[in-house]
Amino acid sequence: MASTASQFKKFTPDRLVKYKKAGYRIVGQNQHTGVEICRWTKSRMKGERNCYKATYGIRSHRCVQMTPTLDFCNFSCSWCWRSFGPDRGKSENKWDSPKEIVDASIESQRKLLSGFGGNEKTPKHILAEAMDPSHFAISLDGEPTLYPKIVELIKEIKSRGMTAFLVTNGTTPHRLREMLEKDVVPTNLYISVYGPDEETFTKGTNAFAPSLWKKTMESLLLFQGFNKRGCRTVFRMTCVKGLTMQKPEEYAKLIKKSEPMFVELKGYAWLGESRDRLKQDAAPTMAELEEFAAEIVKVTGYTVKARDHVSRVIVMVKDDETWDWNLEKIKEQDRVFAEASSRKIPTIAKSVI
Repeated sequence: MASTASQFKKFTPDRLVKYKKAGYRIVGQNQHTGVEICRWTKSRMKGERNCYKATYGIRSHRCVQMTPTLDFCNFSCSWCWRSFGPDRGKSENKWDSPKEIVDASIESQRKLLSGFGGNEKTPKHILAEAMDPSHFAISLDGEPTLYPKIVELIKEIKSRGMTAFLVTNGTTPHRLREMLEKDVVPTNLYISVYGPDEETFTKGTNAFAPSLWKKTMESLLLFQGFNKRGCRTVFRMTCVKGLTMQKPEEYAKLIKKSEPMFVELKGYAWLGESRDRLKQDAAPTMAELEEFAAEIVKVTGYTVKARDHVSRVIVMVKDDETWDWNLEKIKEQDRVFAEASSRKIPTIAKSVI
């Protein structure tokens, strides 16, 4: 008998086991949301350093790294370290509600971090704060804007006094327009631009549909609307030698045209399953990233404000006025986080798988 849509099951028991071994937790009734503790959360839990997103006020131990679209993406980028299943371009079309996703993600985060309670290196106040998250990084895997209720998800997160950082490949501009129309914007909006031109973009992303370069360009032009609503906008590049890391002057033209508040260069790291697709020399050194950034600075006038040698990230800002605004916004976020910490931790549904 031929398979029907109702019989389709994206994650087999074996794949669920594989994700769990890799540190993921699949949450929610419909199993399309994933949560994982990142290395910088673990670092902060031991009283050590934050990730580079401290530039935007992030406290890593209070950050939930998650995705509502696990292994569901319209790209299969060669540099992606994630696992690609046979149905990466498909969803089951059964979606949990934003409230269910947030509740289940927080519960999973707490369970994943509970083991640090017996770690001598974990300060008690850090553990207490970690149990009450302040940030959602919607970026773990897949393309988050393919979740049809992404706008409502952002609204749910922010309604609880938390920040919402959304990382998208920009191929669903209608979702971004919906955010502007409903005046529901993330705290940070990152658009990942995987090439300075359509040819480079197409070669590296292995997209499942045509014309996605044009859609990404369309999304970049929406940055200005998000700027006006107090959302940090970030033009993000994953720099892969031999692929995306070329023609800095063309990237600069896109930056000048879209006018993001920030530009981030992230050096590709030879990790995970990308090692089966790329050679190790595709990963640039920090010195090479610095040279590439310098070429962009020449054309755009943006200023380098932060560097992270471990993560190989360079952050640039449009101007001093934007940077000063960012510092004030961090202070405002800190006040919100303090208020969130004083509230009673909500009772949440038990749905971790």
